[in-house]
Amino acid sequence: MTEPIIRMENVNKWYGQFHVLRDINLEVAAGERIVICGPSGSGKSTLIRCINALESHQEGTIIVDGTQLTDNLKKVEQVRKNVGMVFQHFNLFPHLTVLENLTLGPVWVLKQSQAEAQARAMQTLERVRIPDQANKFPGQISGGQQQRVAIARSLCMNPKVLLFDEPTSALDPEMVKEVLDVMVNLASESGVTMLCVTHEMGFARKVADRVVFMDQGSIVEQNTPDAFFDHPQHERTRHFLDQILH
Repeated sequence: MTEPIIRMENVNKWYGQFHVLRDINLEVAAGERIVICGPSGSGKSTLIRCINALESHQEGTIIVDGTQLTDNLKKVEQVRKNVGMVFQHFNLFPHLTVLENLTLGPVWVLKQSQAEAQARAMQTLERVRIPDQANKFPGQISGGQQQRVAIARSLCMNPKVLLFDEPTSALDPEMVKEVLDVMVNLASESGVTMLCVTHEMGFARKVADRVVFMDQGSIVEQNTPDAFFDHPQHERTRHFLDQILH
């Protein structure tokens, strides 16, 4: 067995008195695609934010690509170089063009030349199907296009792991499909490890190798999409699927 690219062992986190993550144990293989679902407030977003240390955990162990996350900032930086994140709200710099948003990280962090970063950025915009938007500012393009830029920005950093935090929940319904289509293509082409927090169950069925269901800070159930949707094991999972699918 090869070493998992992400390992979480007995991870616990509190916000004050609120126990947001409870004894989380999760291993993710390199190249695996995981969808994390569950009701609001179940700890899904907190879980993935702990993987690149946007949130710190109080107990347990998180190891990403061989590096254990601690208070050591060098280790945090090492992990973040390999882990891209796509947020619910696109977090693009409004005063920079699409192309400038994409080249900033590669030039400053990866020390690429401007020409190299721009060539890679244009290739990546082709992949997310918006090369014609390169010289526009974020405010001049639609929400769906902005989210595709955010995905492209993460890809420009050559990540080993991509984290998606409800990437379609801030979008109008007609824009959801265009972003999901890009993510489906990305999953089939790239080989990058993906963890996606989403309520898009059609996407989970189509793309995920494994669906992880969380409730009240715990992982209640995890299984292949077919087993998860067709033969849920837990009453809480059945109740959630009844609500979200009907």
